[in-house]
Amino acid sequence: MRPAAQTTASEVGLLADLADLFKVRIASFVGLSAFVGGILVPGGRAWPSLEAALWITLSAGAASAFNQVLERDTDRRMLRTQDRPIPAGRIGARDALLVAALLAAVAVGMLAWRFTLLSALLTLATLFAYVAVYTPLKRASTLNTVVGALPGAAPPLLGYAAIAGEVGGWGWALFAVIFVWQFPHFMAIAWIHREDYARAGLRMLPSEPGAEGLAGRTAVVHAALLLFVTIVPALFGVAGLLFTAGATLLGLAYLAASARFAWKPERGSARLLLFTSLAYLPLLLVLAVVDPVAGALAAFR
Repeated sequence: MRPAAQTTASEVGLLADLADLFKVRIASFVGLSAFVGGILVPGGRAWPSLEAALWITLSAGAASAFNQVLERDTDRRMLRTQDRPIPAGRIGARDALLVAALLAAVAVGMLAWRFTLLSALLTLATLFAYVAVYTPLKRASTLNTVVGALPGAAPPLLGYAAIAGEVGGWGWALFAVIFVWQFPHFMAIAWIHREDYARAGLRMLPSEPGAEGLAGRTAVVHAALLLFVTIVPALFGVAGLLFTAGATLLGLAYLAASARFAWKPERGSARLLLFTSLAYLPLLLVLAVVDPVAGALAAFR
């Protein structure tokens, strides 16, 4: 029998590998945005929205596992990914594929059973777009960033559809915001790891010959566009003053970080842009949740 200490270490190692395989940190953002999308449905309640977010989060974990199965060869060639559980040989590709398929089936099935067929179909389409379109496109064209931003922006729309049975209002608003938000975020990541991407043969804009400076300009254009996109919900009566004002302040900070990266493309400015992007999204989602409450209190007064 193995000593208890070795067994515990092995279990901890397996949990760490599963967290890496399912990209738990990214999945947590997916779950948060799906929950917000659900709770912002008129009459939406916390517990149903939380359950819907759970199944949507499982689908995101499945997508990450499928992605790592398909990219195991390129992951071996990249310094930032070569120690992932599949390329490092700690989890077999077949095992990961089976678990991912099971998670995807459970997630889609539970959304159809417990919520709406529309949310299940949209979740299935999101999985397909990420795994079958975005992932192989990374080897062929820099347009993969645009394609990948579509499933990346889907979670609040999925959460909204699960609760409302349709898509509209805050679901579309948050979809648009997250779609545009991803471009500066990803330009920072791709610039920092551009040599890794080039080594693996993945077509990311900053890793293309002579295109390093284009990443900063792309980030600025999309950060500026994001300022407009966050105003649109107020123009259509979806958002109130709190969300609009707060989103504008966050957007200006995001634009400033993008401009600094464009002006001086270096590791420090790229990391600042990355950290700013990671702070922007959860703060914006909090604003979206608090905004209707603030509006109701103002009306009550």
